[in-house]
Amino acid sequence: MPAAGAGEAREGSLQARTPRPPKSLRARAIALLARREYSRVELRDKLAAGGDHGDHGADGADAVETLLDELAALGFLSDTRFAQSVVRQKSGGYSKRAIGATLKARGVGGEAAADALAGADIDDLDAMVALWRRRFGAPPANDKEKARQVRFLQSRGFSLSAIFKLLRNPPGEVDA
Repeated sequence: MPAAGAGEAREGSLQARTPRPPKSLRARAIALLARREYSRVELRDKLAAGGDHGDHGADGADAVETLLDELAALGFLSDTRFAQSVVRQKSGGYSKRAIGATLKARGVGGEAAADALAGADIDDLDAMVALWRRRFGAPPANDKEKARQVRFLQSRGFSLSAIFKLLRNPPGEVDA
């Protein structure tokens, strides 16, 4: 009998809760930006897909664009800063080409992406050798292992010719 009473109290407390009012568009945008950097395109997509917050349609799109302009003017939203963050995060593990493709896919193009890539001192050959040493450290023992190493390095954006050159003449400990 006491178990039923406890269950009833639990149900009653759940029913007593009042739903929270939906956050404003501005509050959602600032909450997202507080967690990490976003490109303008990414933030626009996140806010547009925000659900039933009353910001759908042409008026909603205008409100989102106005808010994005305001956040950029305040310095909360910056494609340049986002691009620099992505380049810092991915340099050493990805090729310049792969980082550029990531920026383009995330909505950063043109000057911001070019400046971020130019500002970073990324040498694809050095990055590939360092990554290969961290991940594998030894030349492939057989064709299966060679294929695995090639696939991994290609997935990081390095060219096939550079990968084969590295695997034909792997760096020794003297090169370190």
